[in-house]
Amino acid sequence: MNEQLTCIIIDDEPPAIRLLEKYVEKVFFLNIEATYTNPLEALQHIEKGTIDLVFLDIQMPELTGIQLSKIINGKTNIIFTTAYPQFALDSYEVSAVDYLLKPFEFERFYKSVLKVQQQKITSPKIEITDNHFFFLKTDGKNKFVKVFTNEILYVESLKNYVNIQLKNTQVITYNTLKNIKDHLPSSQFIQTHKSYIISIKHINKIDNDSVWIEKKELPIGNTYKKSFFETVNNNKL
Repeated sequence: MNEQLTCIIIDDEPPAIRLLEKYVEKVFFLNIEATYTNPLEALQHIEKGTIDLVFLDIQMPELTGIQLSKIINGKTNIIFTTAYPQFALDSYEVSAVDYLLKPFEFERFYKSVLKVQQQKITSPKIEITDNHFFFLKTDGKNKFVKVFTNEILYVESLKNYVNIQLKNTQVITYNTLKNIKDHLPSSQFIQTHKSYIISIKHINKIDNDSVWIEKKELPIGNTYKKSFFETVNNNKL
C-alpha cells in the first residue's frame, strides 16, 4: 500500500508555486493542502500538525526558509527549493530531507519526494491494542514498550524523537508528535503547544500562558489557546 503525503508549498514567487503544483499533480501519493507566499501564515498551518511535507523556499521576506525550519523544529519533513546554492550547508544543519536547486526537472523532484514516502513507510508505528494501552516500537527490530495511556503525563517533541513522560519513568522513541497524537484518545489528551500534548486529567494548575502537570510547567501556545480553554470550560476544571 502506498502512503499518502499531505504537503504545502511556501514560496514568495507565484511562478515557482505553479511549477511545484504541476509537479505535485503528477505524483499519485502527494496531496497538496495549501500554498503560501507568506511564511508566517504558513507557520500557523504547520503548527496544526497535519502536514507531512513542506516545499520551502529560502529567500523570502518576513522570515527566511532557514529561520522557519528552525521554528518548525522537526515537526514535519522539509524539502528546500531555492535558486541559491550557498544555503545548502544550512539546510543539512536543520535536517532537511533534500535541497532542490532551481530550476530543477520533474525527475529530480520525484526522487526527492520518494525519499519522504519511503521514510513514512519504514517509520516506527504505534500498535494499538485497546483504549487503555498501546505498544510503542523503540530501539531494535522487534523491541516494544507497553505504554498505559492513564500513566502518560505529557508527550514532548524532541526534533526527530518524542519523549513520553509517564508517572514514574519516560519513554524516548524515534517518532513524531503527530503520530503519537493520532493514537491518543482525544477526550483525554490535548495539544497545548507545537511541542507538547498533555493529559487533561493530570492538570494541576492553569494560567493564561502555562499549564502545570504535576510540578512541571508547560507552555500554552497562541495557536492552541482557543481549543485548550474550550476544553477546560467543557470539563469544568
